[in-house]
Amino acid sequence: MPQPSYVAGPSDRALIDASIGDYLQRAASRHARVEAVVSCHQRVRLTYGDLLADVERAARALITIGVAPGDRVGIWSTNCAEWPVLYYAAASIGAILVAINPAYRVREVEYVLNDAGVTVLVLAQGFRDVDYARTIRALAPDVIDGDRLPDAPRADDTRLPHLRTVVHLASVPDGARAVLSWPALIARHVDTSPGQLRERTAAVRPLDPAAVLYTSGTTGAPKGAVLTHRALLNCGQFVGERLRYGVDDRICLPVPFYHAFGCVLGGMAALVHGATLVLPSAVFHPEECLNAIDAERCTSLYGVPTMFIAQVEHASLPQYSQETLRTGIMAGAPCPAELMRRLIERMHLPELTVSFGMTETLATLHTALDDTIDRRVSTVGTPLPHVECKIAGAAGGVAPRGTAGELCTRSYGVMLGYWNNPAATAAAIDEDGWMHTGDLAVMDDEGYVAIVGRLKDMIIRAGEKVYPGDVESFLYTHPHVAEVHVIGVPDVDYGEELCAWIRVRDGAAVTAEDIRRFCRREIAGFKIPRYIRFVDEFPSTVTGKVQKFRMREISAAEIGVGGRGQ
Repeated sequence: MPQPSYVAGPSDRALIDASIGDYLQRAASRHARVEAVVSCHQRVRLTYGDLLADVERAARALITIGVAPGDRVGIWSTNCAEWPVLYYAAASIGAILVAINPAYRVREVEYVLNDAGVTVLVLAQGFRDVDYARTIRALAPDVIDGDRLPDAPRADDTRLPHLRTVVHLASVPDGARAVLSWPALIARHVDTSPGQLRERTAAVRPLDPAAVLYTSGTTGAPKGAVLTHRALLNCGQFVGERLRYGVDDRICLPVPFYHAFGCVLGGMAALVHGATLVLPSAVFHPEECLNAIDAERCTSLYGVPTMFIAQVEHASLPQYSQETLRTGIMAGAPCPAELMRRLIERMHLPELTVSFGMTETLATLHTALDDTIDRRVSTVGTPLPHVECKIAGAAGGVAPRGTAGELCTRSYGVMLGYWNNPAATAAAIDEDGWMHTGDLAVMDDEGYVAIVGRLKDMIIRAGEKVYPGDVESFLYTHPHVAEVHVIGVPDVDYGEELCAWIRVRDGAAVTAEDIRRFCRREIAGFKIPRYIRFVDEFPSTVTGKVQKFRMREISAAEIGVGGRGQ
């Protein structure tokens, strides 16, 4: 009889029981002269000693402008050196950092700022065609030109009733009367004594909320996952241990800080292990990333598959050295076998790992440095320490090993809940503390877990269940396919049909019929995509994670229900 699909990570490693502010002080005392943050595009270098000094000044300044324990401090910015400074400063005084997606526009940022009740907002100049200052000015005209005085009446036209202070990282907007810049904010630290800061830091408890990270909102309004100091630090501890980080490691971090991949698997792993964070650019650019790896002698590289593909296929790759690289993390989507082999061969990443988690749980499963290539491309590894995983069966209970079901996880890293949303929290976390991820997974006899799709992404064609990941893995074996994503679209006759979006390699010529002919030799007919769309790029988030819901919308509109397009 098959074993049940349940596995727990080792529990012999002690959990860190500290606040982020406390831990930063320890790190600075141990590694004062080790570089903590290198921001290539800003030409900024901070040792751990420098970082602590900047964090303490920022924390004292936040106290001066009235930030109280539990207050929400927002940051709306691409990657920069100020991001971790504000992150740790807010944590040091018991405030809660609210990380805002740089790609958000007016309706989305309005929703998040009001949902979280953000009182202080630090913002960059903008992203793509969105001017952040202009956006906030339109929403709260009485705040953008300076502080809203505590006793002042709120403007009738404000759409951000909680917001009282806006801080600009970039140059001040034209026409502003009394703008608070980042340097001007930091200068206010002199009005708060070091003793007041020490008292505030000592009062913060490990299980206090430290951050609210919002989900993408692809199935409704974004939801804010509330994460504790203890969860963030221990995720950093165990991810860093699995990658064997030390003070000589330098992490090239092109993924955004607003996402858990950046601020936790990157920022917290570096902090706990005394490693260096290298920010190659404000937003991902493949050549700037390659240049940073070479110039800063990085040992580790993070990214989603599309980021790794963009670098390994970049024409300038041979111009840059990757000889110092040894490890890294790929997350956000399955790693195709062919991509893993190319990264090992062409980018010197023999110990590249694959990680799985979600905003609500942080990292839960991770491959090991000595796992085989097959393990690293066919699974997302085994649970990290103090993490439990099970596969829930369709009829309830735990599914037998080798059977697909919903992945559930329970650990120190599971969120306290969704901010201000008890109904959504109750729907996601059951009475026994299990977070239901919505991911379809299979566990093998050795406890390795493979993600085979999302519950909502599973395609049912004429009664046959098709997992997109299964078809994608096969299509990646085609010599001309650089990237592929498979979705289901409505069909009158079969309920759903398969649609493949494909980006071919540069210079390759391939037709839809070529792809189908390739499939017919190897896979069942019901798995062969009826619709094939050749594209140069895919709808994606700032992190590079492909948005399949947008692909479905676009394809359904083009094809029409029961259509017979190509």
